[in-house]
Amino acid sequence: MFTEPKESFDELYDCFKSRKFADLRIRLLDMEPVDIADFMEERLDETDQLLFFRLLPKELASDVFVEIDSDTQEELIKKFTDKELKAVIDDMFLDDTVDIIDEMPANVVKRILKNSDPENRKQINELLEYPDDSAGSLMTTEYVSLSENMTVEQAFDKIRKTGLNKETVYTCYVTDGKKHLIGVITVKTLLLSDVKDVISDIMDTNVIAVETLEDKEQVAMKFSDYDFLALPVVDKEGCIVGIVTVDDAVDVLKEEATEDIQKMAAIVPNEKPYLKQSVWRIWSIRIPWLLVLMISATFTGIIINSYEGRLNLISPLLFACIPMLMDTGGNAGSQASVTVIRSLALDELQTKDVFKVLWKEIRVSVLLAATLAAVCFAKLLLLDNLVFGYDYKPMICLVVSLSLFATVVIAKLVGCFLPIIAKKIKLDPAVVASPFITTIVDALSLIVYCNVAIALLT
Repeated sequence: MFTEPKESFDELYDCFKSRKFADLRIRLLDMEPVDIADFMEERLDETDQLLFFRLLPKELASDVFVEIDSDTQEELIKKFTDKELKAVIDDMFLDDTVDIIDEMPANVVKRILKNSDPENRKQINELLEYPDDSAGSLMTTEYVSLSENMTVEQAFDKIRKTGLNKETVYTCYVTDGKKHLIGVITVKTLLLSDVKDVISDIMDTNVIAVETLEDKEQVAMKFSDYDFLALPVVDKEGCIVGIVTVDDAVDVLKEEATEDIQKMAAIVPNEKPYLKQSVWRIWSIRIPWLLVLMISATFTGIIINSYEGRLNLISPLLFACIPMLMDTGGNAGSQASVTVIRSLALDELQTKDVFKVLWKEIRVSVLLAATLAAVCFAKLLLLDNLVFGYDYKPMICLVVSLSLFATVVIAKLVGCFLPIIAKKIKLDPAVVASPFITTIVDALSLIVYCNVAIALLT
């Protein structure tokens, strides 16, 4: 019978607390590393976590260690003996080791490297030299390499001998004597071929690869485009230096989506889970943008103050419609910007498509603006006048509706145009999304509204 992982946490906890370690180890062998990591973090305190980790079967320990959060990893490393730390590090894939090192303070990194094998230490240092946003920082050097002159039988012999310590054995890469990538072959192809077939005759020579310095988000998108399980990484000479696997690609897409959402909400990007952040940390990542937006909002105040006297002479009711105009404009701009930013992230749009986007958004914005303006006119004339008792004259209703029409059109165009321009000048489109677009639209909508009111009502 299938059991949800979290439903077994109580049983695990009972086994652990009652010191039934033999039963505990049997149960752990049937669980996934990520579920064991969740159990450690949710149900055990720091002291118990160390004891529990030491009870893990050897074949599970490093896999579980990779899945736990960086704070827990750091605490465990501090309590590990050198022998325990070496056992965990040596059993991990290099890309996972590099990911952990990136999260650790200098003293912990020094200890990890000290307890790594010399060959692993050399490869780790090489991987750490790549930029954080590159394919090189994402890849692992643990892959299966075959020679084009091998037979299928020889290929399987090599896979059996070396595959245990490789990230994946399903996709194998064919190289020449100088490690130039010349082909790719899957285990499925090998299984369906005769044992005497030569690799060069059955391999796929149309190899899709990425260079070490290619942006990791673009690398991750290739997994979506081509349904890869692994993607080779080559240097400028075309020599294979590593592979990126689909699990790393999924992590990149998740991180990029989270970062975009944070930027669009005017929050400095932060990788730590919410509950793991201190109050001061949350304050520090929110306050910069709030200060910027607060200062930028003074422009709207300046605009209102400059027109206040003239609008008051026309009708004080004009001020009551300002929040509605600004909010509607901001919402309209955000709709367009989110759509465009998402399309840019998925490579559905390129910067060269700017005029196509503008033409489409002009037509969409006119339809939306006309609908909103008509509803606004009816609302002011009927609902606000008859139900709430305000004295909105037809001309005032017309002024507000025309201003709303112009505001929505402007907001849509600004919302779709700014992210594309940001992309063109190598800025993150998410940065110019909600915060800047809202500020720009607020200022423009006020200028339009005040000038339309003065032109039609005086």
